[in-house]
Amino acid sequence: MIKVIIIGSGNVAQHLIQAFAKSKKIDVAQVFSRQKEAVSHLLDSEKITSDFNNLAQADLYIIAVSDDAIASVSSQLPFENRFVVHTSGSVSIDALDKKNRNGIFYPLQTFSKKAEVDFTQIPLCLESQKEPDFEFLKNVAEIISDKVYKINSEQRKALHVAAVFVNNFTNHLYQIGNQICTTNHVPFEILQPLIQETAKKILTLSPKEAQTGPAIRNDKQTIAAHLDFLLDENQKNIYQILTQSIQNNGKKL
Repeated sequence: MIKVIIIGSGNVAQHLIQAFAKSKKIDVAQVFSRQKEAVSHLLDSEKITSDFNNLAQADLYIIAVSDDAIASVSSQLPFENRFVVHTSGSVSIDALDKKNRNGIFYPLQTFSKKAEVDFTQIPLCLESQKEPDFEFLKNVAEIISDKVYKINSEQRKALHVAAVFVNNFTNHLYQIGNQICTTNHVPFEILQPLIQETAKKILTLSPKEAQTGPAIRNDKQTIAAHLDFLLDENQKNIYQILTQSIQNNGKKL
């Protein structure tokens, strides 16, 4: 059985603990958490430590902490020549302390503690400095996911930026839509089938092929009416920027 130690207790760490717990091939031997209660509902208390010096021997150490803390945590690990990876989409493999063998185990998904996910459908982007370590990491990844990719640090950076556009920025646009609905006493749930269909379409069409709306059609009267309707300057600016970007991106479909 593969022994894994997870360092961290946030969203990614908790989802990894749950994903590994479903496998008979992986043992989450230990979790490092400065606040033991954060993960006490997921595993036995004797498997939780808040002291780096108490970390046990394992086949793989996964650092699942905030981006800014990765280098510091890596440097505090009290051992050498063990396999240590982090889960960040934007931090280079070089941020890990070179006293250990290093790699990346990046699950490309949005995680919330209260939202369940099917880990078998989450892309896992892997990188390592040595080929044998990559093969081992690939073996671990394929135990919990059907979507495993070899991605270098530069490609991972591109993916992370793209993910901010398709996830974080898109969710912010949902928030703006919700605000507009609330201000005008319209149930936001009316838009939910549209949101679902928009996401569904790009499973079979490219985003460019799927683009519809007044911007791509250059419906000047509709665009002007929308801008006149919007009283919030931030919403008005975002509408204008996105309209211009859509129009610059290609001809009407």
